[in-house]
Parts: sequence; C-alpha cells; structure tokens
Amino acid sequence: MFFWPIRIYYEDTDAGGVVYYANYLRFYERARTEWLRAEGIEQDEIRQNDGILFVVRSAEVEYLRPALFNDEVVVSASLSEVRRASLKFRQEIRRINMQGELLSSAQFRIASITAKTLRPAAIPDHLMERIKKDEL
Repeated sequence: MFFWPIRIYYEDTDAGGVVYYANYLRFYERARTEWLRAEGIEQDEIRQNDGILFVVRSAEVEYLRPALFNDEVVVSASLSEVRRASLKFRQEIRRINMQGELLSSAQFRIASITAKTLRPAAIPDHLMERIKKDEL
C-alpha cells in the first residue's frame, strides 16, 4: 500500500471550511501519480517514449466524513487488479490526527490508451513488470 500526505488548504474548501467533494478526486489522482512515480514511472516519459496515457475510465467514490480546512490527511493507493490495458486501484483518505479516521473510500479503473488515437492500448511489457510486482 502506498500513502501520500496532503494538507487541506483554504482553496480546497467551500465557504464553510469543508472540502468540496470534487477535490477528493484531485487528492486521489495525486496519490496515484505519486504511486507511479515511486515505481519509477513518469507519465510524461511514457507518453513520449511509449505513446500511451493513463486515464480514468471509471470512478466509484464514497464520502463518509468531511475533511476540513487545515486537516492533515493521508491518501492511500493500492493496486487491486491488473489487466493488459487497465489497472484497478482501491484508495482511501484518512484524517491523520484522529486515529486514522476514514473520510472517503474509492475505486478507480485506469485505462491505458494511445496518445495519438485515444484508443485502448496494451500496457508495455517493461511497465507491466514494474506494475505487476505490486498487484494484490
């Protein structure tokens, strides 16, 4: 499991100091990007070298408790399924200062597509080797 800490800034919240629901998607995206980076995979490099992009195909998000201005949270990312042209992640956002209180949980299907045609494409073998070692 991979963890990425995030501080909630005023810009992330509504007028009441509660994180706007769509910003959770941004937090989840950051954690997945940093997971790839930790695996030695830079998305700009795979676009340039392999001609592929990773894009969200589907998202299922549950909002359980509100994150608030100035909270410190941790976003997890774990790979739950690997297919030839897609990855599935399980993710959570937890508040750090309250014994890891669960704020949100989500599942994302990430598709591999060609940068030129935006059509599905197999994940290159050299990337698949790095990715598969983390499959649950």
